[in-house]
Amino acid sequence: MSDLLAQFDPISPGGPEVQWFALSPLLVLVGGALLMLVVGALTPRWPSGLTAFASAATAGTAGVLAIVLWDDISDDGPMTLVEGALAFDTFAMWSTIVLSASVVLVSLLADQYLRDTPNDGPEVYALLLVAAAGGIVMSAANDLIVLFLGLETLSLAFYVLAASNRRSDTSAESGLKYFVLGGFSSAFFLYGIALVYGATGSTNISEMVANLAGGLDSDNDTLALAGIALLIVGLGFKVAAAPFHVWTPDVYQGAPSPVTAFMASAGKAAAFGALVRVLVSGLPFYRDDWRPVIWAIAVASMLVGSFLAIVQTDVKRMLAYSSISHAGYVLVGVEAAAHTAGDAVGGLGISSVQLYLLLYAVLVIGSFGVVTVVAGTGSADISTFAGLAKRSPALAVAFTVFLLAQAGVPFTSGFVAKFGVVQAAVEVDSFVLAIIAMVTAVVAAFLYLRIMVSMWLHDGDEGSASVDVPLSGAVAITIAAVFTIAVGIYPSWLIDLSDSIQLVR
Repeated sequence: MSDLLAQFDPISPGGPEVQWFALSPLLVLVGGALLMLVVGALTPRWPSGLTAFASAATAGTAGVLAIVLWDDISDDGPMTLVEGALAFDTFAMWSTIVLSASVVLVSLLADQYLRDTPNDGPEVYALLLVAAAGGIVMSAANDLIVLFLGLETLSLAFYVLAASNRRSDTSAESGLKYFVLGGFSSAFFLYGIALVYGATGSTNISEMVANLAGGLDSDNDTLALAGIALLIVGLGFKVAAAPFHVWTPDVYQGAPSPVTAFMASAGKAAAFGALVRVLVSGLPFYRDDWRPVIWAIAVASMLVGSFLAIVQTDVKRMLAYSSISHAGYVLVGVEAAAHTAGDAVGGLGISSVQLYLLLYAVLVIGSFGVVTVVAGTGSADISTFAGLAKRSPALAVAFTVFLLAQAGVPFTSGFVAKFGVVQAAVEVDSFVLAIIAMVTAVVAAFLYLRIMVSMWLHDGDEGSASVDVPLSGAVAITIAAVFTIAVGIYPSWLIDLSDSIQLVR
């Protein structure tokens, strides 16, 4: 009888070993979210700013722990956790740092935006932390089922956040659109997992690679290719790459501006982390099959994002199409990584992708931070920014820095990011893709020039009041602007750090 009961003992020796400290960033984010919700429900209304500070402090702690763990990985090498379910490598730690930094900056932006509204409580901040936790699981997943759980955690939080402004019909509409289309993309991704499992006999990425090394018969090979196609469709939606971008302009425009900033930064970082993990780490033997698809999606994203952004009149929609083009630039790095997928010595592809995601996350949060301060809950039409240089010179300077960085102007972090992915493409002889990237960058520069001209050369409406910049928002925008310039002037330390990124094998 005792032997029978031992089989059902949840702490029996047969259970997976859990390295708790290695999971500490994830546990801090989830624990912080739960603690905020419980304490918020059991205590009177918190003083203004305390919830934002608690959220930023929690995410900051997770980021610091990721830096500490990075040092441990550098000493001991990458490995897997929880019976191979999660990867413990510098790639995952980099994504953790990006996601944690995004939560810190967005929490500061959301503070003043949410004050004196029905959402001024711990719920929105808890959702930010939960979404970041889901994004970390996506980037670190060494099993497709675990990746799907992380993806759904991130997505469900985003659906609620997009519709969180209950006083706005456009916010509710954006949340509904995102939910419906996101459900379709999740279905594609889950069906892709099923087909890949049917072909390889496992959902664990390490076991998939081992099974694929021996080769598949023709039937299973066809099944695997169909599964890979569906996986790319599902993740293509999450990274907002063309032709899976149709949700992006409406959702970005309708969602609260701080939420849009979080989706554009953390959402992209998590989705691209998962894309690289699945394709480069899990399916290197099919790189000649999926690499041309990534090439085509990258070109489509850069063209669609650059040209359609020019005809927009709402700044949030402009930045939405800009994010589509930036997804294309990141895919240039993914395509470069495909050439060396599975090789003992990788190229610049993976490091250029992760560097781009970090730099873009900071500058896009800064961009939407300015939109949050200037437009508030009202319209973000380009006319709203007319004469901003006279009403708030410091804000206009900061926005100009972010726009120049997105255009890839030298001495900004955007130039470092774009140069990195183009260099990675040239290294593997993807010259056509590199040329298209540079040409579309020039086209996209017209979009940013339109906004700058409106700020600096046009006069606003008579009697337009000066812009009141809240302290927390000013801190977030200042941090983003200083980082954007500092990395643009002195990028070597961050480039060297990104070159040390490794994927567990």
